[in-house]
Amino acid sequence: MIAEKHNGNGQDSASGAHLVLVGIGNSRIAVASWKNDRRGAAQHFEITRLSDALDELQAIWNSFPAGVERAIVVSSVNPPRLAEFRTECKTRHLEPLLVVGDELDLPLPVDLPEPGKVGTDRLCAAAAAFAKVKSACVVADFGTAVTIDLVADDGAFLGGAILPGMAMSARALHEYTAQLPLVELSPPTEIVGKNTVSAIRGGISAMMTGALREITERYATDIGKWPPLIVTGGDAETIAAACDFIDRVVPDLALDGLVIAYQATKSKP
Repeated sequence: MIAEKHNGNGQDSASGAHLVLVGIGNSRIAVASWKNDRRGAAQHFEITRLSDALDELQAIWNSFPAGVERAIVVSSVNPPRLAEFRTECKTRHLEPLLVVGDELDLPLPVDLPEPGKVGTDRLCAAAAAFAKVKSACVVADFGTAVTIDLVADDGAFLGGAILPGMAMSARALHEYTAQLPLVELSPPTEIVGKNTVSAIRGGISAMMTGALREITERYATDIGKWPPLIVTGGDAETIAAACDFIDRVVPDLALDGLVIAYQATKSKP
C-alpha cells in the first residue's frame, strides 16, 4: 500500500493557474492551494466554521502573485452552505468562483442515466484516482458517509455504493437504542469485544473493512479483474491500517479532481 502526500502527481497541468481548491462537505470544509502544478496541504474546518474557512481562502488568495490567472474552484454536497459560501465570497470580492457541475464541467464521463445527480465530490475523487492509475479502479471515500465507486478502463464513472460512515454508525447505535453508549472510535485492540465499548468498536471496524472488501470483490467480478483500490477521507488511515488489500491512501483526493475539472473546462474550444 502506498500512502501519498498531498500533491498533484498524475494529473494534467492547470496551465500555470493559481487556484484555491475548496471541498464543502456535510461535516467539514477543506481548503487548499494549487500553484506550480502542485497542491498544498489541505486545511479542514468544521462546517459551522465557515468564516474560518473563508479566512484561510482569503490568505491563500492574497498570497498569489499579481497578474497570474487565478480562481476559486469548488465542489459541494451541501447546497445551503454553498449558497452561503457564494454570498460571502462575493462580499469579500473573491472571484471568479467556479463550482463543479455549475460553472465547471464534470471532471470525467459519467455512465449513468442522471449524471447531474451524482455528488461532485464522488466524481472529483474518481477522476483524480483514475488520473493516478490510468486504468479501471475503485475509489472509496470514508467521511460522514462512505462511498465506494468504480471507474472503468476508459475513465468513465460507473457508479458505486453508499453506506453510513464510522461516526454516523456509532451515533446511530447510541441514538436508536436505550443503553448503548456513544463511543469514541479508535482501532479495535481485540478480535472479540470484551465489553460494550470494544464490541462497538470492533463491530464498526469490521463493518467498514468487510463492506470495502465485499463491494470491491463484486466490482472485480463484474469487470473481470481486480482493480487498484484507492481510499481517501477522514477515516481512510484508520481503515487502511486494518486492511491488506488497499493500494493507495490519498488524503483529500477530491481536491485533486477539482483541478481536473478546471483544466477540462478551460481547455474546451
